[in-house]
Amino acid sequence: MSSVPDGKKLVRSPSGLRMVPENGAFSSPFSLDEPQWVPDRECPRCMQCDTKFDFIRRKHHCRRCGRCFCDKCCSKKVALPRMCFVDPVRQCAECGLLSQKEAEFYDKQLKVLLGGGTFVVTLGTTDKCETMTCRLSNNHRYLFLDGESHFEVELSRISSMQILTDGTSPGEEDIHTYTSLLDSHCIFEGGTSRASGMLLHYKPMGSQDAQQLQMEAAEDKKVAALWLAAMHKAAKLLHDARDQ
Repeated sequence: MSSVPDGKKLVRSPSGLRMVPENGAFSSPFSLDEPQWVPDRECPRCMQCDTKFDFIRRKHHCRRCGRCFCDKCCSKKVALPRMCFVDPVRQCAECGLLSQKEAEFYDKQLKVLLGGGTFVVTLGTTDKCETMTCRLSNNHRYLFLDGESHFEVELSRISSMQILTDGTSPGEEDIHTYTSLLDSHCIFEGGTSRASGMLLHYKPMGSQDAQQLQMEAAEDKKVAALWLAAMHKAAKLLHDARDQ
């Protein structure tokens, strides 16, 4: 349940210190598990440059992918918040670039999502709508929507998400981005139009029937657009995590 306290504890792994949720079942959906390291006996050479390891050329494991490299190919220490490391950890060049790109999400977009935005929310295909504040829960597992009523959408149960944008011409609207979190569709990005709304399809707990939720920016449209852009980044992380 979303009401479970978000307590954390400090643990030491072979890769370094990590600050992880006390109840592992309620960890952030953006987090990644530590990889299994390639056993030393299975990597006599660097998996990047093929340099042979000896007493001088030591082997190092990338903390993100678990592969084995020489010092030259795995010398950088980069922050890895998706694995909850307290300090920067050793990563290969490819993984280090990935982690650096994700740093913006943790430094900027995640704070925007936690802060929330105001939207006109329509549930299902009815005409009934309500002005609500939508924000990401502190454990990153739910979207909380609060107005006269309150309900929650679990991120892991979102089957599809569409970001709606204002077009360049007055009154023009277009489906700007389609992101599937559960299915295997591709993500399409384009243009620089401002996000104006979001259309979700999700399966409520205990149900296999998808429900629709539509959100349109209300009041401060700039804040709402920033929130929607951050939500797109979050959805992309979740989608890409399927292959990591």
